[in-house]
Amino acid sequence: MEQHYTLEAQQELAVLCNAVKKLVEQNEYQQAELLIKEAVGKYPGAPHPHNLLGLLLEARNDHLTAMKHFRAAWALDPTYLPARQNLDTFGSFYPSGKWAYNEADCPQEKKSNSCKIEYDAKGVGHVVSTHKVEYDTNGIGHVVKEDQS
Repeated sequence: MEQHYTLEAQQELAVLCNAVKKLVEQNEYQQAELLIKEAVGKYPGAPHPHNLLGLLLEARNDHLTAMKHFRAAWALDPTYLPARQNLDTFGSFYPSGKWAYNEADCPQEKKSNSCKIEYDAKGVGHVVSTHKVEYDTNGIGHVVKEDQS
């Protein structure tokens, strides 16, 4: 469930993410663990500490427990992109990709405007393609790519 935090809490969690990233990169695992455990106590419903703990555990080669914390972070907030990216990255047989400590580490998803909702006279919404469709002689529709120039 997505949590709504005060601006101060959001800033604290952002600082935590950056601090833990630096500590893990410097192999200062004990210090990172102390910061994360403190954050879990202060923000028990936040996905950030669990995601960070998962990364710390991956750095320590404890893959199984790391995946549990990535799943916990995702369960706390399914919209938290770093948890989803880390589940994808570390959940494969051959992990590859960037470790996601915060949202800045996540690739931006392209938003598609290929559909829209139009409402009829009775107020019923219908999903309609925004792409131009041309029909051939057999009545089969084909999406026509617009010129990008």
